[in-house]
Amino acid sequence: MTAHLDIAPMIAPMIAPLKAAAEAAIDDGLAACQVAVAQNGRVAWTQSFGAAEPATRFWIASATKPIVASALWLLIDEGKLDITRPVAHYVPEFGRSGKEHVSVEQVLLMTGGFPDAPMSPADGADPALRRRQMADWTLDHAPGTQYVYHGMSAHWVLAELIETLSGMPFGDFVEARITRPLGLPRVLGIPRSEQTGIAQLSAAASPEVRDQYDYAAKIEIGEPGGGAVMTAAELALFYQALLHNPGEIWRPETLADGVGNVRCTLPDPLMNLPANRTLGVVVGPGFGATWMQSATAFGWPGVGGQVGFAEPATGVSFAFLQMGEVDLTAPFIRAVQMTNLALGLGR
Repeated sequence: MTAHLDIAPMIAPMIAPLKAAAEAAIDDGLAACQVAVAQNGRVAWTQSFGAAEPATRFWIASATKPIVASALWLLIDEGKLDITRPVAHYVPEFGRSGKEHVSVEQVLLMTGGFPDAPMSPADGADPALRRRQMADWTLDHAPGTQYVYHGMSAHWVLAELIETLSGMPFGDFVEARITRPLGLPRVLGIPRSEQTGIAQLSAAASPEVRDQYDYAAKIEIGEPGGGAVMTAAELALFYQALLHNPGEIWRPETLADGVGNVRCTLPDPLMNLPANRTLGVVVGPGFGATWMQSATAFGWPGVGGQVGFAEPATGVSFAFLQMGEVDLTAPFIRAVQMTNLALGLGR
């Protein structure tokens, strides 16, 4: 099913190639996917393919991260959070085991030095256990000296900061202060009884892979680094909000900093590219970006080829969500292909 809403003349010619590419992916064996294009604060076009329906929500993996970071920006706006201070200033337990000097900014930029620090879903869901686990984390390198992708650890710290400074569970805070004001549904902390119909892994995935990616637990606790569920249209609208700041949810200067001020250009060790990290997104050709052809596009990818981004030069935002294999190659290549088509929209 397709939704067409006020497609601008400059966008319309590019919809057909996107549709054809998505259909080809299904023909090649992809179980399901969704594509969405938004501009001027509204969805211009969205379509579901394969087993997906228009209302199907997808597990968006690490594409969750900018949503959680954007909630932290509100605490900066309110004067409750100073990113230059050590995390331990707000969460004393975190300062143990040699982490007393790790700053909030370093956590946001993934230069904190604890990339693989463990956190089980059970510990993450319990504030006391979460802090106890953080206290035991140790550093792999001196804070601020290296960029290394912190897959889950950094955003558990952000979640703890949100709860400490807001007095609310982090998932509730994201809903109350980010998604609900934007007219979007709750995306973090979905009870198991409400998880029917969420697109996750292909049924062909091995039991070992499915055990590693325990979606039900990640989605139920709203894992802050990778537990959100959304439709492609909803993710594209989130990025429209980062372009237009409806209702001035964020102070304009904070939002501009969050989406455009690259604070970390240290090279990532996997792709040997500059990290190009702001306080919440990757800008231009940086670590993991599928929007390499643009110097200004910003967003975040997720394992399994999930992607959401915005291109300030055209005002277009884009989301492509897949229900496929947790393979680092094929889904990523597919996402790059779709992104390259989307970058031509509005030009």
